[in-house]
Amino acid sequence: MESFFIYIQKSPFNMMLFGGALASGVMLLWPLLTKAFRGGKEVGPFEAVQLINRNDALVIDLRDTGEYEAGHISGARHLPERQLVERLSELEKFKTRPLVLACRSGMRASAAVQILRRNGFEQAVALRGGISAWEQAGMPLQKK
Repeated sequence: MESFFIYIQKSPFNMMLFGGALASGVMLLWPLLTKAFRGGKEVGPFEAVQLINRNDALVIDLRDTGEYEAGHISGARHLPERQLVERLSELEKFKTRPLVLACRSGMRASAAVQILRRNGFEQAVALRGGISAWEQAGMPLQKK
């Protein structure tokens, strides 16, 4: 191990290569590391379609009004993330149904899932990758 560090120190180029290898390794592991700290369960676009079709899941779009109107999942309810806590009473009648929460990238939805689960919505899940992943999977969006 000591000879490795001596080899690295001999040339700045060796140090740059080692640093680049270390950085790329961290970037590859980053999604796995952050997943452990994200709360709530996530489903991919195809799993979300199955929940919608088989279990009558309700899709809740957490994006801002402009983003929602530009294109949203068919049948989705618009509930901006910043209004979620104040408007929880509107969702009370859906407590027993699966809820699929969608945002642009999936990060806001994961946080919203934690809020809903703390309030008794046990079947709330986030759309992994958000609307971006939905579009990449070739799924349709409804324009307003």
